[in-house]
Amino acid sequence: MPNLKDELHHSGWNTCSSCFSDSTKSRSKLVLPGLISSRVYIIDVGSEPRAPKLHKVIEPKDIHAKCELAYLHTSHCLASGEVMISSLGDPQGNGKGGFVLLDGETFEVKGTWERPGGAAPLGYDYWYQPRHNVMVSTEWAAPRVLRDGFNPADVEAGLYGNHLHVWDWQRHEIVQTLPLKDGLIPLEVRFLHNPDAAQGFVGCALSSTVQRFYKNEGGTWSVEKVIQVPPKKVKGWMLPEMPGLITDILLSLDDRFLYFSNWLHGDLRQYDVSDPQSPRLAGQIFLGGSIVKGGPVQVLEDQELKSQPEPLVVKGKRVAGGPQMIQLSLDGKRLYVTTSLYSAWDKQFYPDLIREGSVMLQIDVDTVKGGLKLNPNFLVDFGKEPLGPALAHELRYPGGDCSSDIWI
Repeated sequence: MPNLKDELHHSGWNTCSSCFSDSTKSRSKLVLPGLISSRVYIIDVGSEPRAPKLHKVIEPKDIHAKCELAYLHTSHCLASGEVMISSLGDPQGNGKGGFVLLDGETFEVKGTWERPGGAAPLGYDYWYQPRHNVMVSTEWAAPRVLRDGFNPADVEAGLYGNHLHVWDWQRHEIVQTLPLKDGLIPLEVRFLHNPDAAQGFVGCALSSTVQRFYKNEGGTWSVEKVIQVPPKKVKGWMLPEMPGLITDILLSLDDRFLYFSNWLHGDLRQYDVSDPQSPRLAGQIFLGGSIVKGGPVQVLEDQELKSQPEPLVVKGKRVAGGPQMIQLSLDGKRLYVTTSLYSAWDKQFYPDLIREGSVMLQIDVDTVKGGLKLNPNFLVDFGKEPLGPALAHELRYPGGDCSSDIWI
């Protein structure tokens, strides 16, 4: 990129399965917002994916002027052909969960998707389901709270999110706000891929829960906790109890398996969600994390493990950090994982990541019985980048994937 300190974080396509009926559309442009800079890069990958070109740069001032939004996160394409990007805040760093609309052809900033004055108090991720006239958005925190690192006092002060916002898809306005019990910092949200489904899941990072949201018999929306990762009592860490910190969740394309990462505990999990109300643990693997043997943290009490996991070494490299962003192959057999969350939090929780760079690993998935197994021959080491160690975050498939595509 031609600029520094953008904090490239998440990405999306100019078009996806929501535009399936339009044969003129092609998935040729990657939309890459800067979480901190609020700059948006449009990358042309259509003609030669191995040699992408910078197609356009949308400067922050354009977004600030037309939308009064900043700190941009999730990008999805819409059936209208437009591109929509969620925001965490306003240009001053206060919380503001709004949505920037881009023209899908010219990538000009059109304004906000929500009505004037109708933004949520906090923002992060979103997913929409037109057959139910609904969109659900989540909350991290105001940018000024999270930007420079995690302070436990901010949790005590109630500055981190714990709500889901339910929007009327046609009217572009919030119709319900659902408080989450044991639901601090709801991050990634996933409806089931089946467009008829009126339910989905959200991963709540700090509470380390997965919550199921669903349309109830009265036609409004409800939420219930379906998975709880218990904290571990520890010594040698910033707090006496360490949460798992669920930072990414993913549904397989057939909606059978739910995957999530515990960035601090260091494990990746696979749950059978054939019955979405009663997920069943089907696979688990440890890939680094904060509680490995020989590290600074001693586990005093653990409801799940009998001993601390071994450090992970792949192709001679000891892996720093823990499993963070995940992406699944379309056949569900290969799960890819990276280890960086966000540079300011990486620096705080895993300082080795800053020095060594992150990695990408590949997990082989048993899609019949369930189960996860590390591929010992696969390693992408971002510590060896020509310009120095890099922190890799989200992963995308050129043809669309489990978290980019929405069916309508």
